[in-house]
Amino acid sequence: MGAFKAYDIRGVYNVDFDKNTAYKVGYFLPSLLNASFVAVGRDVRVSSDEIHDALVKGITDSGADVYDLGLATTPMVYFATTFLDASASVQITASHNPPKYNGLKISRKGALPVGGETGLKDLEKLVNEGEVKVAEKKGQVFDRSDVKDSYVEFLRNKVSDLSNLKISMDLSHGMANLVIKDVLKEYNDNIHYLYDHFDGTFPAHEPNPLEVENCKDLMKAVVEDNSDCGVIYDGDADRVMFIDEKGRFIQPDYITAVIGLYYSKSEKGNVLQDIRTSRSTSEYLEKLGFNVTTWKVGHAFAKLKIREINGIFGGELAGHYYFRDFGNCDSGVLASLLVLSVVSDLKRNNKTLSSLIDEIIKYQNSGEVNFKLENKDAAINALYQKYVVEEKANKVLDFDGYRIEFDSWWFNVRKSNTEPYLRIVLEAQTKEEMEKHLKDISDIIHKFN
Repeated sequence: MGAFKAYDIRGVYNVDFDKNTAYKVGYFLPSLLNASFVAVGRDVRVSSDEIHDALVKGITDSGADVYDLGLATTPMVYFATTFLDASASVQITASHNPPKYNGLKISRKGALPVGGETGLKDLEKLVNEGEVKVAEKKGQVFDRSDVKDSYVEFLRNKVSDLSNLKISMDLSHGMANLVIKDVLKEYNDNIHYLYDHFDGTFPAHEPNPLEVENCKDLMKAVVEDNSDCGVIYDGDADRVMFIDEKGRFIQPDYITAVIGLYYSKSEKGNVLQDIRTSRSTSEYLEKLGFNVTTWKVGHAFAKLKIREINGIFGGELAGHYYFRDFGNCDSGVLASLLVLSVVSDLKRNNKTLSSLIDEIIKYQNSGEVNFKLENKDAAINALYQKYVVEEKANKVLDFDGYRIEFDSWWFNVRKSNTEPYLRIVLEAQTKEEMEKHLKDISDIIHKFN
């Protein structure tokens, strides 16, 4: 598989792409997006500096300028895109992937994503086939690391009174380290920070908090410190996961419901969820008075859809949360501030985060189950034949694979956009029913191995 994916450019550095790729991306991007300058940020991965230098050289060789943000979280680059009114921006990051990976996340005017259908395929063609002619008048590089201060100020305006909370927070040696202590400076004495220094080799654990194994240290800290909540960010701080006060990992789509509780105090309207989201979440949001729209997985799709429906916020099973008042973009830190506000309110009313989550959950959920197989389309077609054609499902959503619904249970089957997996999420009213249907579906899929 090449480095050009559905949402971004990503792969093992010097295997799937190299500094020559980065240079060409830099060279062709300004003309593709009609940009006189490109805002550029980077994470702390070992290869990020080399990629940065090649990318910047490509941009300036094209004749465009670079507004260099320096070290940045991915949401800070989204913020900078609108703050600087940039027609193009690039964040150098591989997000939650292991250290040997790196990549480029590209946005256009308004911090809209550049995905496969919105320019990334055109860029790939230019990188592979286009001719480089260095401009007679090269572009300049301007230091815009000052944007960080404006971003921190934006986030600080979202901080509630958290003085009654005790918090454990795992920064994963990643980019959350850049901003979080400044954002929460009044409360740092109440926060136990884990892995709160930069290290692009991620020695403590992979910077992917969706894998519960990577949350073990935080779970332990929450229980030992008697914390009210645990918070863990991924490598580039665009995603966040939570641990309740009992040390339990909270499935991220339930957090979409928690964020709904935060907003329900002040406004109602449209919200977005992805096709894998639990019925527990959508039913809770509807009970709060929100209109719920279901859509495809991935930030390149979510950011366009949330604009289309004028959504207040949205959430995904992967721990991305999107906000209308953040340019419809995702921010792990902003999401955590809103969730901590809810936890603080709960505590003032002698309630806990775990009690709220238990109130939200009404169904037994499998979580995302992955099957590694080549013949994914045939497996999907077989599932469609059995459950839609033969068993006559109540409802079928036919984007991003299928979400096939019955009265007491449903499942989503979809191909990963970034890995060789078929992914299943299944939910039923009882554990026995959930396990039975999951076994039946697994048996069908295994025929295509």
